[in-house]
Formats: sequence, C-alpha cells, structure tokens
Amino acid sequence: MCFSSRAPYSYGWIMMKQNNNTAAAIPIFALVLLAANLRPALTSVGPLLDEIRQGTGISVTSAGLLSSLPLFAFACFSPLAQFGRRLGLERTLVVSMLVLIAGTLLRSYGSVPALFGGTIMLGAGIAVANVLIPGVIKRDYPSRVQSTTTLYAMVLGLSSAIASGLAVPLADWLPGGWRAALAAWAIPAVIALLAWLRPALRTSGEKNIVRVPRTSVWRSSLAWKITAFMGLQSMAFYIIISWFPVILQDTGYSAENAGFLITLFQLISLVVGISIPPLLKLATDQRLFVFFASLLMSASLVALILIPSLAYLWILLMGLGSGVCFVLALAFIGLRSSDHYRAASLSVMTQSIGYLVAAMGPVAFGVLHDVAHNWTVPLMAVVVVTLFQALFGLAAGRNRTV
Repeated sequence: MCFSSRAPYSYGWIMMKQNNNTAAAIPIFALVLLAANLRPALTSVGPLLDEIRQGTGISVTSAGLLSSLPLFAFACFSPLAQFGRRLGLERTLVVSMLVLIAGTLLRSYGSVPALFGGTIMLGAGIAVANVLIPGVIKRDYPSRVQSTTTLYAMVLGLSSAIASGLAVPLADWLPGGWRAALAAWAIPAVIALLAWLRPALRTSGEKNIVRVPRTSVWRSSLAWKITAFMGLQSMAFYIIISWFPVILQDTGYSAENAGFLITLFQLISLVVGISIPPLLKLATDQRLFVFFASLLMSASLVALILIPSLAYLWILLMGLGSGVCFVLALAFIGLRSSDHYRAASLSVMTQSIGYLVAAMGPVAFGVLHDVAHNWTVPLMAVVVVTLFQALFGLAAGRNRTV
C-alpha cells in the first residue's frame, strides 16, 4: 500500500520565507510555465489510446492501467514533497521537472516496459509539483492567493485542453506517430525547467522553512467525505479524458472529432471554473451547486448511452457539471478548514487518497468493457459513480469546518 490509515508523514510544515521579500518571489511567468506542464503529459494520451494499443499490442485493460498509472503515482509519490525541507522548495520543483522530462521521453521510446515505466516517472514528477505549488503561491503572493490560484487553475485547464486537441494532429504531422506526439511535450517542460533554474540556485533549503504544529485531519468524518467527493469527481473526469475518445471513435466519430470533443469538454470545464466562484459567494453553502452539477453529469452520461448521435450536446453538459464539481472540490479544502494548517493537511489527504480512488476508475472501466464486450455497462458504472459523488457532495457542501 502507498499509505496507512494515518498520514505517513507530518505535513504540518509549511514552506514560507522568513520575510516577505517580494524581490525574491518566484515570477508569475515561472509559475505559469510550470503549471502548463502538469497536465499535457496526462491528457495527451486519451486521444491516442487506440493508436498506442495497436502499436504496442496491449489489451484494453492494460490501456486502462496506462491511463491510471499517473494517478496511482500521485497517491504514492506525494509524500516525496517532504524532501523540500532539505533541498528547498525551488530545488525540489526542479528535480520534479527533471523526472517529468525523463519520464516523458522514456514513455515515447516504444517498448511496453518503457511505456509504463515512463508513465510512472512522469506521474511522480507531477505529484511532487502538485503538492508544492500551493506553497509557492502562499509564500510569495500572500495578498493575492485567490487570484494567483485562479490563474494557476486556469493554466492547468487550458494546457490540458490544448494537449487533448493537439494529440492526434501531432501524431499525424510528426514522424514517429504517437511516440513523437507524446515526446513533444518534453519541449515545454524543458523551457519551464530553465525558468526555474535561477530561483533554485539562490535557495538554501532549511532556512526558507517555518515549522508549525502538526495538524491531523485523518480522524475527521467531514474530511473523509470531502476526500470521497474529490476522489469520485476525479475518477469520473479521468475516465472521460482517458476513454471517451475511444468510445466516440467506436460510435463513428473520427479520431480528430473525438479529440475535439474532449477538448471541448475541458474548455467548458475551464470556463465554468472561472465563472463559478462569484456565484458561490451568493449562497450560504454549496450543497445545491454540487448536487445538481453531479446530477447533470449523471443525466448526460445516460443521454450519451441512449442518443450517442448528440454527443456534442452531452459532452457540453458533462463539461458544465464537471467544471462546477472540480472547482468545488478544490474550494472545499479551504472552505471546510478552520485554519491554513488544517488546509495543508486536508490538501495532502484529498490528493493522496482522492487520486488513489480516481486511479481505479480507468482500470475498472477497461475491465468492465473486456467482460461485457460493450461500452454500456462501464458507462452505467460511471453514472453510479456520479450519483455517489452527488451524495458525498451534499455532505461536503454543508457550511462547517474540519
């Protein structure tokens, strides 16, 4: 197992500067470059999954495992962020980028071991960065946490959508097909690495850390409900990203159109993610938002099964529901925490366990397809996931704190 029933490490430490020297703050463009490299290596796989299967001879179940491996890596390798204590936050992020680049290149080598090994490596690099970036924002932009975090989330969503949309065209344009299309994402990662080298060289590790008391949330029922909601909405999202291009192609859509639909799904989620925060201020809690957004996903999935010819409409509605649920999953970490120490602990809990739950989705989806020999059964399973997501969302949406 990647972790026990208790947190394996103390996450009560928060990386913060001893003084607010804004001149030494990480430039916004460096944050943007780093954020832009945390999703393309993941979302570029789905549209190419059919080509990868044909090129390597892996089964549908193995293809589902390939889609889930980065999520398992998120769950298993997030604790490695603790090495930031000794290396310094910036240096740890540089190491994570090096691992991401190496994994991206290894994955595109072509052999099945390299495909899976490289995927684990890049997942490990992304996992560490996922945990540490909020610390950079809190440390360097304490008066602009909300706006900087919104920018960070927007770049994540935009880069994710662009990668999905470009996956098939890159495979068509570049010599090497899907291998070259996957390897191409090492280029922007190298650019981001170069942007972080200077900040990393001026960091000395331990002196940039302020230790704070431990704060455990692992015995809180509310924390577990938030984690369950995070895991279920992430599971639904990654199943859609990983498998819907294949499903759409099987129902008659071209690879290009299938990739476009998944890009549309992510763009709609991004637009909703930007527009929903002001609306949240008008409500005393978030129960209705999360409940109806989850049900919208359920209804859209059922509609896709019954009327696949209107996939554009159903994908649009799924994007609306998914976007609301994603924003709320992130917002619950802050809204349901009594202080920022608990928020840090809750963030790690939701990312480790939540991503472990999410990782089971694409694998289970592939297994169900292999057993049932159709897409209806696994799609109905996702409907059940979104219904449970709605129930846990109701519990997490109540106005109370951990």
